Amino acid sequence: MEIREEQAGDATVLVPLARVDSSTAKAFEARVLAVVNAGAPKILIDFGELDYISSAGLRVVLVGAKMTRGTRKFALCSMRPHIREVFDVSGFAKILSIYADREAALAAL
Repeated sequence: MEIREEQAGDATVLVPLARVDSSTAKAFEARVLAVVNAGAPKILIDFGELDYISSAGLRVVLVGAKMTRGTRKFALCSMRPHIREVFDVSGFAKILSIYADREAALAAL
């Protein structure tokens, strides 16, 4: 799985490409945890290039959010409608900070 990593000021932006499913979730988790464990003060996951996310991918997002809760900022952005629907149906949209686009997310962080 390919995951681009970019810096935007003091925010680390992760951009997973194509799919996060049971076969790619481990690589996604390793990258998210590496950024969390490196102490990044702000973490943004940009889903703009993601086509599919499974429950394994949702778990990775939840782990990252829990590990940063209260100490750092963690947000998601740029979800395509079918990806946003997965977060809505799972209830994750109610507990995570989700923004329409990267600019809005970075402004909020």
